[in-house]
Amino acid sequence: MPRKRISLVFYKQNHLRLDWSVDLASPDYRRFFEELTRELSLCDVLLSLADNPEFTIDINSYGDLLNAVRISSPEDGFTNICLGHVIGSSPNLNLAEDIRRGVNRIAFAPETVPPEDHNRKVCHNCGCGC
Repeated sequence: MPRKRISLVFYKQNHLRLDWSVDLASPDYRRFFEELTRELSLCDVLLSLADNPEFTIDINSYGDLLNAVRISSPEDGFTNICLGHVIGSSPNLNLAEDIRRGVNRIAFAPETVPPEDHNRKVCHNCGCGC
């Protein structure tokens, strides 16, 4: 049995700008997700992928694209957090790189993800995870 379960959920996307359009069903992304799933399984982390067509995000920027990718890890208290909240700013605007970075952060250092605004009590967004 895996030590941890992480889910990636992809919201439906309405691309207002084609430069931020990413085909997550392409062969390149399928290989990327297979590789990431295999890598994580070596560390007893089960990664699952799902689409949620009930929610649609208008994609007008890279930040919107990050908001359309959600991560869940119930063992760590994350039920539906957007990728942008997990990683902060993206240095290279590369979705595959950012997904890997976000999933690895949740898998191996979830305490470094700051609480969402409505869950903050004393946190000053220093990254301590309080």
